[in-house]
Amino acid sequence: MQMNIENHYHDVIIIGAGLAGTRAAIEVASIADVAVITKVFPTRSHSTTAQGGVAASLNNNKAKGEDSWELHMFDTVKGSDYLGDQNAIEYMCKEAPPTVIELEHMGVPFSRMPDGKIAQRDFGGHSRPRIAYAADRTGHVMLHTLYEQSIKENVHYYSEFVVTQLIIDNNVCKGVVAYDLRKRNVHVFSAKSVLIATGGGGRIYKVTSNAHESTGDGFGLIYKSGLPLQDMEFPQFHPTGLYPLGILITEGVRGEGGFLLNGKGERFMEKYAPEFKDLAPRDLTSRAIYTEIMEGRGVGPKKDHVLLQIHHIGKKAILEKLPEIYQFTITYAGVDCTKEPIPVMPTMHYYMGGIPTNYEDGLVIADDKGNTVKGLYAAGEAACESVHGGNRLGANSLVDTVVFGRKAGKHMYKYIQQVDKPELKGDEGKQTVEMITNLTNSTGQELVSKLREDLQDIMWQKCSVFRDEKTLKEGLSALKELQKRYKNVRLIDKASTFNMEMKEAIELGNMLEYAEATLASAIYRKESRGAHSRVDYPKRDDQNFLKHTLVFRVQGATPRIATRDVSITRYKPQERRY
Repeated sequence: MQMNIENHYHDVIIIGAGLAGTRAAIEVASIADVAVITKVFPTRSHSTTAQGGVAASLNNNKAKGEDSWELHMFDTVKGSDYLGDQNAIEYMCKEAPPTVIELEHMGVPFSRMPDGKIAQRDFGGHSRPRIAYAADRTGHVMLHTLYEQSIKENVHYYSEFVVTQLIIDNNVCKGVVAYDLRKRNVHVFSAKSVLIATGGGGRIYKVTSNAHESTGDGFGLIYKSGLPLQDMEFPQFHPTGLYPLGILITEGVRGEGGFLLNGKGERFMEKYAPEFKDLAPRDLTSRAIYTEIMEGRGVGPKKDHVLLQIHHIGKKAILEKLPEIYQFTITYAGVDCTKEPIPVMPTMHYYMGGIPTNYEDGLVIADDKGNTVKGLYAAGEAACESVHGGNRLGANSLVDTVVFGRKAGKHMYKYIQQVDKPELKGDEGKQTVEMITNLTNSTGQELVSKLREDLQDIMWQKCSVFRDEKTLKEGLSALKELQKRYKNVRLIDKASTFNMEMKEAIELGNMLEYAEATLASAIYRKESRGAHSRVDYPKRDDQNFLKHTLVFRVQGATPRIATRDVSITRYKPQERRY
């Protein structure tokens, strides 16, 4: 079948229609022709699944004392295991309260205190109840509100398109190439600026809270372009995924008074975090659950999970504050959480690392010297400013998306007024046409589904909550074999429109790339910090590893590792105690 190439121009191209991408689009749309390219209909983006809330020191709930952006900043720095860049964290925490108020004015229907102020709840690692929420559907209502605002601003959406290539020439980004799932055409988009807001990449793991679309496409696009990824050894495992599926059970359950139990009926978190208990940070809580399981105190015939109890707060409170969790547990586990505890286990949830960016403008960093790519930006989970360091605190993700999505939008607003419309060479779509044609005509023996399953098994077994040198190197070696097998992949689906196997094959190519970056970075970091827990190096090593990891793709060889300094301004590294 002949494949057509269609050409487009927009001032700004945004890849991804989640909270970061949509907020950036709104910011720049008043003066620019803005287009958003998305794999799914915009309001199906993974941002909608964020449940618990958005962190901001509004100081509406003073149950534990007065709150401030300084306290929010310290909690975030401490939570990051001191790997977060403190200049970026300070900016985010200062901007959080006005950002949430702005969202309220846009129409986000936050839950309310008795006095009418925005309600705020406790969350893991936060010393104050500063999490603004809309029951347990916070991300859902935030994205729907922003999407409506973007439509008002005439943002154009290309839904069900898969971006396959960045167009970068002489360190200037001039656009992207994408594949249209519906028409089976290749599209070349030229633009003055491009923002990558593609979200995370949890789908390289066997058990994950992430949607099927969370395949790290932005990571793959950057890595294949010869640009670095940062701190990829820090995927976060959320402690409470619904057993055995991994569907997220929000930290808001514990914020509303829920607690964890082992197979002996013990509240075991008191051993691991005497002060914070069940509201300890995610890295610590996930390790505690795994330790209980490994030491034989798990639940069930396999003793491979624990329990999360919430029914003691009463059915009325659960239905008011956690209605979606109530439905999830009944639908997916056959458990009525108003009467019995919820079976949970750690689930891969979030990438603290990602595309290195300057927090001041959102520009993508090109090398270990700090040079940037002109016109290329990143925001949201795809980006690494780095405000999360080695471990993200719950509810800091949503504030990250909107604060830095807006920040990138503001810089693009200025940048596109200073540059001319880019000129392309005319052959930018050729590489994608060849890739699609080769996948269509391949007679190889490897199946996309089997390769993806093997990848997920490797990552879960070799690079999970606990790691060591031997298993990580075994994982990287096994991954190299998968990359070879991928060259021999064939498609069973021969449909000429909405060929989902074609999409999955493209996604798998990206997944194999950033999985390599994750394993190589984890091998390099010979210490335990945040979510990166090395049993062969159990201590944090500030002397040698208080720095960011940059990993560069090397064709046919082991990835190259470089480092960047961590910004330390207010708080010197100290031992984390909870």
